Amino acid sequence: MRAKVTDRIATLCFYLIAILIIGILAGMIGFILFKGLHVINWDFVTEAPGSVLTGGGGVGPQLFNSFYLLVLTMIITVPLGLGGGIYLAEYAKPGQLTNVLRLSIEVLSSLPSIVVGLFGLMVFVQYTGWGFSLAAGALTLTVFNLPLMVRIVEQALGTVPREQKEASFALGVTHWHTIVKVLLPAALPGILTGTILAAGRVFGEAAALMFTAGMSSPDLDFSNWDITSPVSPLNPFRPASTLAVHIWKINSEGIVPDAKEIASGASALLVIAVLIFNLFARWFGRLIHARLTSTR
Repeated sequence: MRAKVTDRIATLCFYLIAILIIGILAGMIGFILFKGLHVINWDFVTEAPGSVLTGGGGVGPQLFNSFYLLVLTMIITVPLGLGGGIYLAEYAKPGQLTNVLRLSIEVLSSLPSIVVGLFGLMVFVQYTGWGFSLAAGALTLTVFNLPLMVRIVEQALGTVPREQKEASFALGVTHWHTIVKVLLPAALPGILTGTILAAGRVFGEAAALMFTAGMSSPDLDFSNWDITSPVSPLNPFRPASTLAVHIWKINSEGIVPDAKEIASGASALLVIAVLIFNLFARWFGRLIHARLTSTR
């Protein structure tokens, strides 16, 4: 009888904790959307920021920069993270070198973003001569996100039942083809979770990007797709402020008359963009997983 009572009390506590967490999350999102949704309209989403006299304007370039920086960062982070995770899970032999690698990953994942930003400023901004640019920001965020991606890929591969791997070897399949055809499809949900977490950090990061991508954007010409042009949206070597950096800049400077409204609208837009990206990524991941499962 005492065991049943204890079990019910523990179950109730866990339910209350879950409800509390969901309530806090819903309250935060609801508060941000309540403050900022009335500011969002088509002009706000597409126009460039205004001047001191005309007001804050829109956040069109910052919204584009956020997604473009996300694409550039994921193009670099995902292959490197997959390679590092596969190596640690399947090829690394127990020993001093492997222990040092894992320790380095743990240390790197615990570094404050401001420290990673200063590293990016010295290496990708000053040493390379690129200046404040999307490329410098993407490489800095890769350093920031790579430990997370490597650990999640390694853990996802480790959750695949060992019997699947041994059955593949028993059929004469090579180690590499076993990884590609058996382990990666089975570990795809976990890898997708890591990718979404890394992408969320790209959307919300501001400290590291202030030192690498910059806090301003040129007047972009969306009819100019020449990648070498300084006003081309696709030029990775131009300065670019993201939504998160723009929110910080608007709040810290406060020199435009509608700074609070612009910051609230940009915050709500950032939350909506993150939610849409997460939903799309999960849908796309389930689609890929279903196709890979059906073809095995």
